[in-house]
Amino acid sequence: MKKISVIVPMYYEEKVAEECYNRLTNVLKNIKDYEYEIIVINDGSKDKTLEILEKLAQNDEKLKVISFTRNFGHQAAVTAGLKHVTGDAIVIIDADMQDPPELIPKMLKLWEDGNEIIYGKRKTREGETAFKLLTAKMFYNTLNALSDVEIPKDTGDFRLVDRKVVDTINLLPEHNKFLRGLFSWVGYKQTPFEYERKERFAGKTKYSLKKMLKLASDGIISFSNKPLKIVGGLGIISIIISICILIYALLSYIFKLNNLSSGWTSLMVAITFFAGVQLLSMWIMSEYIGRIYDETKQRPQYIIDKKINL
Repeated sequence: MKKISVIVPMYYEEKVAEECYNRLTNVLKNIKDYEYEIIVINDGSKDKTLEILEKLAQNDEKLKVISFTRNFGHQAAVTAGLKHVTGDAIVIIDADMQDPPELIPKMLKLWEDGNEIIYGKRKTREGETAFKLLTAKMFYNTLNALSDVEIPKDTGDFRLVDRKVVDTINLLPEHNKFLRGLFSWVGYKQTPFEYERKERFAGKTKYSLKKMLKLASDGIISFSNKPLKIVGGLGIISIIISICILIYALLSYIFKLNNLSSGWTSLMVAITFFAGVQLLSMWIMSEYIGRIYDETKQRPQYIIDKKINL
């Protein structure tokens, strides 16, 4: 008999934990000819999330819980889930129920038809601000413009993937994983599954602007070296502009144009422009160097404090 594994990262989700478990269980137990397991990762929550999960797991051995020593982030939580799944088909879903678990049987049918990655593609996004929608659009446009790997727009981590895809992802050693990009990078037979994303069941989103920017930088730096090439282009442009300023200054002196204010304007423009280019270049290069440094330390991506039913 085949088996479905569902990975659910949770961070301060005491208001939705039980509802998430109930809806997932109702869906999975009604799928014929399949066993199932639910792997919930408590990503360092300090509220009652873990307490609720422990009580639920006492009465259901199909619910497996991994609890981190602190908050290591959404991607680390999903990575931990991928390391522990035992199913043939693996679903990644958030606890807020914006991605309805009732869609899993339809996604499973696409998997049975031979597709190896079925990624959720949002037709609508209820309850999200115009700012969030705008920044998401800008992120995917920027990422695809810079990356050599096309990452589908309007997608998140909600997807169903084949066991061999998970095995491949687990072989990748990098520390700062951008999973939705990695799932595109590995290839295999992929197909979108369009759906209407619902409003969050309860609570507030845990993705602050800072975390969104971190995720965006992970995606761009992990899948593109074009920013480094842009730095080179800026350097060339800077040299051209400086040569133009020099020629203009020489012509003004030779033909006595006297339209320079004692050199102040050209000097200030040159200094500020080149200083900006240098600082921008250093920032971009430092991001890449920082990632190299982070990888060389070879620290674990997460630390597990407790396992339940595993």
